[in-house]
Amino acid sequence: MTLPLRGVRVLDLTEGLGESAGRYLADLGAEVIRIEPSVGSRSRAAEPVIDGVSVPFALRNANKLSITLVLDNEAGRSRLRELAQRSDILIESQRPGLLADHGLGAEDLRSLVPGLVWVSVSGFGQTGPYRDWVATEPVLYAMSGVLSRSGAPGVEPLLPPAGLVEESVGAHIAWAALLAYHRKVVSGYGDTVDLSAFEAIVHGFDPGFGTQGSAAAGRSEDYPRGRPDAANFYPVFACKDGHVRICLLAKRQWRAMFEWLGSPEAFADPRFDTIPARFAAADTLHPLIAELFARHTQDELVAEGARRGVPVGGVHTLTEVLATEHFDASGSLIDTEIAPGMHARVPSGYISIGGERAGIRTRAPQLGEHDDIDIAPRGRPVVGSGDRSAAPLAGLRVLDLGVIVFGAELSRQFADYGADVIKIENADFPDGLRQSKRGSALAASVAWGHRNKRSLGIDLRSPEGADLFRRLVADADVVLANFKPGTLASMGFSYESLAKINPRIVVSESSSFGSTGPWRTRLGYGPLVRASCGVSALWRYPDDAELLCDGQTVYPDHIAAHVAAIAVLAALIDRRHTGRGTNLEVAQADTALVQLGVQLVTEGLRPGTVTAPGNSDPYAAPSGVFPCAGDDEWCVVTVRDDDEWKALCGIIDRPDLADDGRLATRGQRLEHRAEVDAAVAAWLSARDPQDAAATLQSVGVPAGAMLRLPQLLTDPQLTHRGAFTTIGHDLLFADLPASARVAVFDDIADPPARQAPLAGQHTREIVADLLGLGDNEIDDLVRSGVLQPGADDTSSTEVAATR
Repeated sequence: MTLPLRGVRVLDLTEGLGESAGRYLADLGAEVIRIEPSVGSRSRAAEPVIDGVSVPFALRNANKLSITLVLDNEAGRSRLRELAQRSDILIESQRPGLLADHGLGAEDLRSLVPGLVWVSVSGFGQTGPYRDWVATEPVLYAMSGVLSRSGAPGVEPLLPPAGLVEESVGAHIAWAALLAYHRKVVSGYGDTVDLSAFEAIVHGFDPGFGTQGSAAAGRSEDYPRGRPDAANFYPVFACKDGHVRICLLAKRQWRAMFEWLGSPEAFADPRFDTIPARFAAADTLHPLIAELFARHTQDELVAEGARRGVPVGGVHTLTEVLATEHFDASGSLIDTEIAPGMHARVPSGYISIGGERAGIRTRAPQLGEHDDIDIAPRGRPVVGSGDRSAAPLAGLRVLDLGVIVFGAELSRQFADYGADVIKIENADFPDGLRQSKRGSALAASVAWGHRNKRSLGIDLRSPEGADLFRRLVADADVVLANFKPGTLASMGFSYESLAKINPRIVVSESSSFGSTGPWRTRLGYGPLVRASCGVSALWRYPDDAELLCDGQTVYPDHIAAHVAAIAVLAALIDRRHTGRGTNLEVAQADTALVQLGVQLVTEGLRPGTVTAPGNSDPYAAPSGVFPCAGDDEWCVVTVRDDDEWKALCGIIDRPDLADDGRLATRGQRLEHRAEVDAAVAAWLSARDPQDAAATLQSVGVPAGAMLRLPQLLTDPQLTHRGAFTTIGHDLLFADLPASARVAVFDDIADPPARQAPLAGQHTREIVADLLGLGDNEIDDLVRSGVLQPGADDTSSTEVAATR
């Protein structure tokens, strides 16, 4: 298999946070060299450890090489400089300033290698009041606004499963690194990138100020303090052999469910065609569905739902996921070596290229396994001399057939950084985002998800429309789609047919479960995907198997879009050398599986050991989400080692605990979890959560206050770094806060904030400029319905008057 990043060399100096970025780049073909101290990376001991093997390390470092260097001596520093001079990208997550103190900072190495792309990854960024704070996954969940929307009303909020943060941050790192590298390929100039994990989760995991799922139409817009009963958004029902989840979003789906229920008179009113009305009536509607579903098995309900057009998916445990025929047939899960002599069932990887899986090829390296390897000069010299000031993706044209959250987020990555993204729209089949507006002429999700794009209204199902699309493909770079598998081909737009028109075209298709395997035709949305992949089964309170708490999020839509964007950009980089495009496929289920990989592998190796942990870290004590002074105020605290324990005891004025021999080690504290957790809870109970978190962080104890969405807009760190911008629209009542950027670049400017187009707004402009159509020809195509200019198009009004 030919991988797109072959010849690209990456130096990986990450430690825990960010390791998955190098793994994904390695999956795509980059030569990723893990630089470790002679004693080994701390992450080699990251829990869970099975038979001496760290499962997280094994998964996040597959396909890499390992070279040991001692940076405290000149020989080690000289070796790193030598490696940097023969590399393209360096990714590091050391303590801010540490490498600079050794004369190995971004300025030092980029003065030797101007074309080097240097990516610094830290919990909160290289600048700002939280610069030196410790970021763990629970801290990032709490401070990003995710925690405040997770859990049941009236009780403590619930942390999502471990691993999703690290992998999500890793995807942002890989995207930022390739953006800068693509610019280097074009212009010859490298860049220095400052990526904050905090900002990545705020804007990229399940953003409160970003593209929302269709169920957002049922939510309150006034940011209530309490957690909503999110179970009503994407409800779960018991059945004969487990549980299923449904997603009733489109009118046709509700109508099908209504008939399945026997057309109950109480819900015959057309007002129930809307999400808000059904949400408001959940207390009476859901018992009817529960009674129906309780009489059937998972398989029966999924099959009947598919027949009727009602999206239904099983809620699977990890054991069930590991044995699922679909994931075996699709290649999503494979059996492979993850350490010398240790084989396991693992998620293969995120992406398929040209019909082949780009995933694990080699196990994670042993410490220093490649110390003696000859690091040759780069295989693909960069000779770019383009405009250094241009946006990194300027000159690229993307034809965007994508829909809803995944589609909007994927193409937005390209639009934000300079590509001409043309959103293809058909008034007879409107994008779901355009149907989710609440009290405004434009859905906020459209403003967020389609900024910086243009819109072409066209009927691709007509022969004339299909021909116009093919003419656009002839001079385009990328086609994006996220339809049910086979839909693009059925429209006459398979990769093979488009490649005959334009051999340089890159086509990216995505679906819920991929194009192979028995689930390939299943209806799917993010909530069904994560339920099918085991995420939902772990996102619950430990003592209540019935109460799943992942109902508010649309994970993995946003991060799966980043995963796809990275692969598309890698293919474009490769095309500069080969002159040919390729076809890519991303199954959203694969994103969830990869990001839940640690739990899946652990359960496979030690069956029955992985259960929903709730808010207690199974490898750290004290740890949890603790109540603070005030109404529904909470603070996350995690103590990982003995030094943090001593620092904590000093802050909470409990020297007796520090001196207690029963609590001296991590293992002993785990045995006495209730006692040490109680001590933390007592100290926090009378304190403001943000003040308490700052106090704990000042001595290196990981802590973070639970922030609600409005608090993000005034958070000192996010404000200092300008993490938010505003976007407006003529049809919105007010401007909206939005993500300012994926990372802080030295040379790459922040994205503009051009307002999202109305459907078909640029139709005439696009076909005239790109296809050379004249006014009369355009008018004829408008009359026939092939072209669909925007509603405010005066020419189209004049045409209609002549019919």
